[in-house]
Amino acid sequence: MPAIYAAFDGYVCVAAGSLADVAERCKQLLDARPDASPIVYDDTTGRPVDIDYRGSVEDVLSRLSADETEPPAKRGPGRPKLGVVAREVTLLPRHWDWLANQPGGASVALRRLVESASREGAPAERVRQAREVVDRVMFALAGDLPGYEEASRAFHRHEADHFDELIAGWPEDVRRYVNHLVDRTRADA
Repeated sequence: MPAIYAAFDGYVCVAAGSLADVAERCKQLLDARPDASPIVYDDTTGRPVDIDYRGSVEDVLSRLSADETEPPAKRGPGRPKLGVVAREVTLLPRHWDWLANQPGGASVALRRLVESASREGAPAERVRQAREVVDRVMFALAGDLPGYEEASRAFHRHEADHFDELIAGWPEDVRRYVNHLVDRTRADA
């Protein structure tokens, strides 16, 4: 599923779609209204995306493309990096004893346990992440709007009707975008 982005200038959604489409629309907005201050949000994380709007639309888009296709850093001679990271783990002696008796040793057993736990917890993790996205965006866009704190509490208590009542007075674009993100949490649940 391609990433979707939304740009807001104040409480007004000025663009939504792919990063290139949104960046292009924001650049056009800034060219027409230099006092505008669009902020682009990534739907998958709820975090703002930093875009360099200097130059022409083509310059902005080429920098976006360059960021996406940057080659990986050159590696020196020797064994290729496999993505394995060594870190310290603190366990009780009985845990180390159990790991030592597993086929393949402690590292293999730990990787297997982590993979199994991540598969089993994947649906709950998706819901948690979707809820964090709502939190981030709602705080950024509506943190100073009336009823924000109570709406946040209603959202976390799964009180959909009360939540809808509380955000009913918010600017339409903010309300629509927040509801779009909230609907994703309900779909994943």
